[in-house]
Amino acid sequence: MAEGGVLAAQERSRGANQPPRSRRYGEVNWIGLWTLTKREIMRFMKVPAQTVLAPLVSTLLFMVVFLLAMAGSPGRTSPVAGVSYGAFLAPGLIMMGLLSNAFANSSSSLIGAKMQGNSVDFLMPPLSAAELTVAFITGAAARGIVVGLASAAIALPFTHVQIAHWWAVFYFGLSAAVIMAALGLLGGIWAEKFDQLAVITNFIVTPLTFLSGTFYSISRLPGPVAAASHYNPIFLLIDGFRYGFIGHSDGDLGASSLVIGVLAAGMVALCWQVLRTGWRMKA
Repeated sequence: MAEGGVLAAQERSRGANQPPRSRRYGEVNWIGLWTLTKREIMRFMKVPAQTVLAPLVSTLLFMVVFLLAMAGSPGRTSPVAGVSYGAFLAPGLIMMGLLSNAFANSSSSLIGAKMQGNSVDFLMPPLSAAELTVAFITGAAARGIVVGLASAAIALPFTHVQIAHWWAVFYFGLSAAVIMAALGLLGGIWAEKFDQLAVITNFIVTPLTFLSGTFYSISRLPGPVAAASHYNPIFLLIDGFRYGFIGHSDGDLGASSLVIGVLAAGMVALCWQVLRTGWRMKA
């Protein structure tokens, strides 16, 4: 018995002196992917007053101001696309909140990590470029969707509009969240400080959003301007999303669905490629 105990102790001693084995994660590092995704979601869930409540206040103000301005008197709205102006406006405002917040989450996450010097937190762990892409886009899309749902709860009671086509609401809403999350990810990688990131927000995202038919039907625009609006991807998103609510679209819904699907896949692929090269992320 004593001899057996000595042999066991010797085996344990030899095992203790060996270097630790590398952990095998398989094809996908599910633990790391879930951890980073949860981190991105908790970033905005910890400050709901800033990330969720503030957009709701903006949506409510837009609804009140535009309904009063367009109505001329409370309770009376000018019809647009066969529905009341409030029913036309609400989907655009919901989509606007979704777009801006999906972009803000991924872009602020990357630029904040770079400025604070803690990007090593997600660059050093065994996470592939695909896993980083999925985690950042999922977290940002989640914020956009949460704000979109909350905005719907605020805006729709003003209009009593019913959802006509659930598939369009789901498809265009999810595509919008993914596209803007990917754009925010690319912007956060490119920018070195918040001033540079503001260039994308002020000169690309905001103009495209306000010129996309959010507050008006492009059918009321002059011919060349209306034709040019069809090349605005945010118009395609808002038009398809609005179709899901009121059953009317200003553009070709089939073509819009195809373009948006290709754009979403292309943006995700571009994010993966940029993260794979380590551009502006690795010294």
